[in-house]
Amino acid sequence: MRDFSNHATERATERDVEITDVETCVIEGNFEWNLVRVHTDADVVGIGECYRGGGVTDVIEYMKRFLIGENPVDVERLFRRMVQETSGHGGTTGKVVTAATGVEIACWDVLGKVTGLPVYQLLGGKYRDRIRLYCDCHAGEAYEVEDGYTVGHDAEAYTPEAYAAEAERVADMGFGALKFDLDQPADNEPDPYNGRLDNAAIERKREIVEAVRDAVGPEIDLAFDCHWDYSLDSAKRLCRALEPYDLMWLEDVIPPENMDAQREITRNSPVPIATGENRFRVHEFKDLLYEFGVDIVTPDPTTCGGLAETKAIANRAEENYVVCSPHNVCSPVGTMACVHLGAAMANLGTLEYHALEVDWWADLLSRAEPIIEDGHITVPEEPGLGIELDEDVAREHLLDPGTMFG
Repeated sequence: MRDFSNHATERATERDVEITDVETCVIEGNFEWNLVRVHTDADVVGIGECYRGGGVTDVIEYMKRFLIGENPVDVERLFRRMVQETSGHGGTTGKVVTAATGVEIACWDVLGKVTGLPVYQLLGGKYRDRIRLYCDCHAGEAYEVEDGYTVGHDAEAYTPEAYAAEAERVADMGFGALKFDLDQPADNEPDPYNGRLDNAAIERKREIVEAVRDAVGPEIDLAFDCHWDYSLDSAKRLCRALEPYDLMWLEDVIPPENMDAQREITRNSPVPIATGENRFRVHEFKDLLYEFGVDIVTPDPTTCGGLAETKAIANRAEENYVVCSPHNVCSPVGTMACVHLGAAMANLGTLEYHALEVDWWADLLSRAEPIIEDGHITVPEEPGLGIELDEDVAREHLLDPGTMFG
């Protein structure tokens, strides 16, 4: 087995650092936000975040046995060690990679603080001072997450008028790009299993898209998410029905496993197609990008392997003239990590913001100025991620009370 532990013995004293502890906690927002802290013997602490759900913190606890004593400033080597040491546990994909992602992001924060540089500089430098967001919106109560699964609502939550009203409200907040979920409980009629949309369902969706476009006008970028719901024939028909509305993209229209079907949809759709949030590491994006199975690629940096891995995905996308618009349903911790990544990415499109309904979202960070202004986030210039967690706010929203860091 290859050995990615630390064999390099020569480095400057200030970067001769060891991990002394790794802590986790889970914040209950609109999703479960897994936060990670990496402590060092240099009195520098890094913070990171990895994508929602159970099991991640347990994997990180397992990883501590070989992380303690390691040098966190060797970020990419350490990520490879985490993957290699857990390869027998499915460490090349899935929750194990996601757990390693949270540690990886925290290590970038450590490296930035040790060197006095912002993370974007360590990733290669800055292309832009502000990161443009698209706001993930929901009409009324049309989308909720309960215990990790989606909760449906009554039909009135999904009327075109409800979508249009929310689009106007969010556009008035300064967001120039919006995304709505287009899948609905009614899609399961008359059969809940086959993924096929009847004529009425396609017409409902067309009316929603038309209403949103009419409400916000041509200047606002619009995207719609289907959450991998539909059969190949229904996806093709839906794409044709939405052609007149000049969409930024239609996302995840078919299940993600079949690359040939994904390529078929993308090559035949008159609407740009986006996907990628449930793929892991650069290897799982290879066919998607080099076989032109996607128009806009949407990796999740807090899921797929971290900032360096997502940068590698973006670089391969750029080779094929594909824009990268990262998926992001994080707290401000993971969001600011994505902001640094976006600053260092030539082919960044827009970054997702998915916490409009969480009125305390921004309070998780201790800072005087707003995080989001006019639909953008300014890239921090402070060392590391340039953020500080407000532990009192975090403690109020713990999934399991009493499990806060320290």
